[in-house]
Amino acid sequence: MDAPRLLCEGVRLDYLTLEYLAERTMSILAHQRSRDPNAGYVTHFPTVVESLLPSLKTQPGLRIVTNAGGMNPAACVRRVGKILSAANLDDVPLAMVAGDDLLPDLDTYLAGGETFAHFETGQPLGELRGKVVSVNAYLGAVGIVEALSKGARVVITGRVADVSLTVGPAVHEFGWAWDQWDHLAAATVAGHLIECGAQATGGMYSDWTEELPLANVGYPVAEISDDRSLTITKAAGTAGSVTTGTVAEQLVYEIGDPAHYLTPDVDADFSEVRLEQAEADRVRVSGPRGRVAPKRYKVSLAYEDGYMASGTLVIWGRDARQKAQHCAEMIFQRVRRAGFDLSRTNVECLGSGDSLLGIGPRHENPWEVVLRVSAHDPSREAVERLSRELAPLVTSGPPGVTGYTGARVKPQRVLAYWPTTISRSCVSPCVSVKSAKEWCA
Repeated sequence: MDAPRLLCEGVRLDYLTLEYLAERTMSILAHQRSRDPNAGYVTHFPTVVESLLPSLKTQPGLRIVTNAGGMNPAACVRRVGKILSAANLDDVPLAMVAGDDLLPDLDTYLAGGETFAHFETGQPLGELRGKVVSVNAYLGAVGIVEALSKGARVVITGRVADVSLTVGPAVHEFGWAWDQWDHLAAATVAGHLIECGAQATGGMYSDWTEELPLANVGYPVAEISDDRSLTITKAAGTAGSVTTGTVAEQLVYEIGDPAHYLTPDVDADFSEVRLEQAEADRVRVSGPRGRVAPKRYKVSLAYEDGYMASGTLVIWGRDARQKAQHCAEMIFQRVRRAGFDLSRTNVECLGSGDSLLGIGPRHENPWEVVLRVSAHDPSREAVERLSRELAPLVTSGPPGVTGYTGARVKPQRVLAYWPTTISRSCVSPCVSVKSAKEWCA
């Protein structure tokens, strides 16, 4: 996607922040790193860097801050270093911010009294320790500020909190102290409003109509001032819209308690935030307040949890939903007959209302549904057996079963998510800044 390039061409940016990571993303990257020690970072990011080479050459003030390093920031930095060096940008200072990976010292933390208790249930990690494959703390903006202060033009981090990618540049530019909580809260709001791509400029907008085109949607730009004033806008000539409505929907997106939006940098209070339409595609944001940062860092932990598979079939004709449910039961009966008792299964009839069960209207008698059958089990063989029972239904099931295309569904290794925390005194960023040429040497 060329959104970063379009942003740099349409607006004179000081910083381009690129946020890539979610809990699911970290599990995917952990899978990749387990197969290849040189993998585990966002492979799309180097392609983005290639598209930005002209901007890096013509805009000497442009800096890039991203958490695309994921599970392997060192490998990501080396790859980007090679790209920059090949483009005669050997001297560009390139920074790696690590320190979020807690796995190598996990047993030391446990011996020191950290229980890594589940954030919601309070259950200690306990016997799951032997299944753990990744443990990453959500670092804040401190490492980013250090990297920028050392002259880095491109900062690549591991698991840094989404909003900290924006807090870091603001603190660096304005020299804010780490206890200027209201200022940090303003930068946190800015980071939250621009972190989810085009959601603040019309993407996912609940009042969307065809009159709000999104094919060439503009991505949000945050203008932050030293007095913590903030404006959200987008590049002129791009599609989408920046209104109090689009900004408000992103403001309340995934924040939990609006009075306590907890980040590694600040406990931000969104409850008194005010939005004002200053002019077309410009929304002024005011009112965020901040309190002392939490004493513990959020931690994303993943552990091995068996295998899963999910396959689909199109079911057409009279009573399609009922036929689909019957087909699913046929699949499970055949799996049991083969000697496997699946630990967890799920059946969805997409098109009848199952994708938003209990929210949207229920369609009891559709003439066409997509049957999706999913299973999870500690045994790879059990899940493999389920995947082998989908295709035969085309000729051995009720009439109207079709849509089985492509290769057979393969069992996928499952990494389950364990949300937890760790004392911030146990974690500190590790920052290294070198030229692109030095990184790829």
